[in-house]
Amino acid sequence: MPDKNVVLKPKLETTPKLEKPKLYKVILHNDDYTPREFVTVVLKAVFRMSEETGHRVMMTAHKFGSAVVVVCQKDIAETKSKEANDLAKQAGFPLLFTTEPEE
Repeated sequence: MPDKNVVLKPKLETTPKLEKPKLYKVILHNDDYTPREFVTVVLKAVFRMSEETGHRVMMTAHKFGSAVVVVCQKDIAETKSKEANDLAKQAGFPLLFTTEPEE
């Protein structure tokens, strides 16, 4: 029987480690000029909130100075924030939405 040297090499498979995308908060800032009803309408239109949820978020911002509206990926957060700010600007109100990384 012939002597065959068989060398077995382990098959190296590397699976890339995928990191979850960092999340960002969209924050509603309270001001003394924008009517509460308008804020609720913006929250309903841009963030697809119900009347009740929009009212609760608006009241939280009214009482505490700011409120987190939604937490999502950076590009979505920036788009929603810009859309809401644009609606307020078109209506002539100083309503402000900002984004910041979630800790």
